[in-house]
Amino acid sequence: MIRVKICGVTTIEDARHALDCGADALGLNFVPGTPRCLDEKAAAEIAALLPPFGSRVGIFVNEAAERVDAIARRVGLDATQLHGEETPEECRWLIGRGLRVIRGLRVRGADTIEEAALYPDCTILLDAYVQGELGGTGKTFDWSLARELAATRPLILSGGLRPENVAEAVREVIPYGVDSSSGVEGQTPGRKDPERVRAFIENARAAESARRG
Repeated sequence: MIRVKICGVTTIEDARHALDCGADALGLNFVPGTPRCLDEKAAAEIAALLPPFGSRVGIFVNEAAERVDAIARRVGLDATQLHGEETPEECRWLIGRGLRVIRGLRVRGADTIEEAALYPDCTILLDAYVQGELGGTGKTFDWSLARELAATRPLILSGGLRPENVAEAVREVIPYGVDSSSGVEGQTPGRKDPERVRAFIENARAAESARRG
């Protein structure tokens, strides 16, 4: 069954709704200066809502591995999503500390496949590359590259996914999971639109069920 992550959740209300709709994971943003950034207290309150098999994923960009580990333990994270220039060594260190690591890579071209190979112990998340942006841009990329990688290892597909295109993405890429942030929001960054969240999850699951027959 395909996994669905709703990223950039900022309120308990939005978190509860996403979980009620069947989200498997919630993404909690710890990147200063971004519209979806949470303090540790707010993040811990949201993390506490997840059931035992739900995943609490913290998003970090170029934070020291020791600080990522400390925040993860205080908040109660199950996994970290590293979306900057983090090295394979930093990822391995966090894995050694008992954290699952999702390595976010922004797709610039075919060399992204080679870059992903540097992180064999991580789950890879592919996002669109937009100069000066770190994610949550609403932009898509060439899914043929994602399909190539998904054929060799578990892959989370991100980058411009929304209710209107997630079914096509699931059929074309066959990913392990799909991830959306701005694609399930209304007019305010960080606030999720309830109907878009529901439709995103339902459309992803329906496409996976149809693909499996």
